[in-house]
Amino acid sequence: MPGPKPPIVLVTEDERHALEQLTHAHKTAQQLVLRARIILLLAAGRNAPETARALGTTRKTVRLWRRHWCTRPARPIRERLQDEERPGAPATFTAEEWCQIVALACEPPGLSGRPISQWTARELADEAVTRGIVPQISTRHVGRFLTSGGVNTASEPVLAQRGPGPRRRDEDRRCDHPLRPSARLVGSRGACLVDR
Repeated sequence: MPGPKPPIVLVTEDERHALEQLTHAHKTAQQLVLRARIILLLAAGRNAPETARALGTTRKTVRLWRRHWCTRPARPIRERLQDEERPGAPATFTAEEWCQIVALACEPPGLSGRPISQWTARELADEAVTRGIVPQISTRHVGRFLTSGGVNTASEPVLAQRGPGPRRRDEDRRCDHPLRPSARLVGSRGACLVDR
């Protein structure tokens, strides 16, 4: 027993032209190119499985973008091919507030009158609230931010004293082959490889 018929994808001539331009533009994001190609193939009469095979994607993806295209007819083309807004909590702290917390973490704790030698997440959270940077912040939130890559510094200058990069263990060791001085040792057993 066949299921319900999928909706027909209607594309006007102007829309087809705009979709083709998107697929040929060099600066178009690849996800938009894929979505535009999906719509063009569906509009040409292919079904979801054929379109998915032709583009190397899944039927689920093809059906998703067919549904988005059909349910957003009045929107501009790029907007019809964009992801929907995802739900989620808005950002709790602004970038400026985070920058101030990072600056606070970089200054010596003694300037704040705290009897500690190094900042802890708890001390930073308390000091950020005391200084009025944020109305409230949890110790865990500060700790997660500081250890998640929000603030990563090298233990020594990276660019100023850059030495030679790491070499592989067996690279550039010359073989003591009497007839082939340009031979190199290769592999863990020290087999000779002759440079040709």
